[in-house]
Amino acid sequence: MRTIRWAVASALLLMTLAAAAETIVVRYPRPEADVDKRTEYPLKLLELAFQKMKVDYRLVPTDQLMNQGRALQLLRSGANLDVVWSMTSDEREKELLPVRIPIYKGLIGWRIFLINESDVERLSRPMTAQEMKQFLMVQGHDWPDAKILQMNGYKVLGTPNYETIFDMLARRRVDLFPRSIVEIWAELENHRDMGLAIEQTKLLRYPTAFYYFVAPDNKELEALIEEGLLRALADGSFDDMFFYYHGELLNKAKLAHREVYMLTNPILPETTPLQREELWYQGYEDSPRVR
Repeated sequence: MRTIRWAVASALLLMTLAAAAETIVVRYPRPEADVDKRTEYPLKLLELAFQKMKVDYRLVPTDQLMNQGRALQLLRSGANLDVVWSMTSDEREKELLPVRIPIYKGLIGWRIFLINESDVERLSRPMTAQEMKQFLMVQGHDWPDAKILQMNGYKVLGTPNYETIFDMLARRRVDLFPRSIVEIWAELENHRDMGLAIEQTKLLRYPTAFYYFVAPDNKELEALIEEGLLRALADGSFDDMFFYYHGELLNKAKLAHREVYMLTNPILPETTPLQREELWYQGYEDSPRVR
C-alpha cells in the first residue's frame, strides 16, 4: 500500500519539479529562542532526507520567532509555512499530514526531570507512582504531554510561554519539568545561571512519536520526506545521525539506574507504527519498574 501511495505522489512530485524547474523551498518555524538548540537535529535529519532523494532544496526559517501552537496553526492553513516537527496526537493527525517515521525513535516519550537544584535531595529518594503524583509538574499549555500526564493522574500546570517555565522552576512555583532525554541537557545549558539541575534517579516513559508534519494537502512533500527518511534508514545513515546527536545523551542519562514510571498514552493514534522495531530505540534492560 505504501509503495502504491509513494508511486502516485512521486509522479505528481516529478511533474511539479519538471514544470517549476527550480529549487524546492521548504519553510520551517524559527525557534522560540535564538539559543534554542533543539532545532539542529530535526533540520539535519530533514536535510539528509532531501539529500537521499537527490533534489535541490533550500530550508528557510520564518522571519519571526514562533511557538509550537502558532506554527501548527499556520501549517493547517498552509500559509507561509511548509513543515513543522512536533509530537503526534489524534487531534494533530486529523488536522495535519504526518510523516509517520519517528525522528527521535520514540525518545521524546522518555522523560527525566529538570528541577530546582535545591530540591535534588528531596526528590532523589525512592518513590511510588502515587507519591510522584503529589508533585506539581509544568508543561506548555497546548503540548500533548500535558494531556498525557494529566490523564495518568499527575498534577500539571500549563503555560503558554516556554521561557516562563524556567523562571517557575527557579522560583520553585513548580516542582518538576519533565523533558525528553534529547532536550534536557541543552535546556539546562541554555539556563545554566538559574540554579536548575537534572534529577538523576527517575524516568517517566510513555509511547509516543515526534514527526515531521506538513499541510493536509501537501502530499508531495510528505511523500518526498518519507521516502528520503526510509532510504536513510535502509542505508544506516539515519541511525548514524541519531546516535551522533543522542548517543552521549543516552549514556549521561544512566537509564539502567533509574526508577521507571510507565504511563499510558490515550491520545496516541492507532496508526502509530509501533510494530516496526527498526523505527524505535530499543532501550535498556534491568531498570526497576514502578507500577
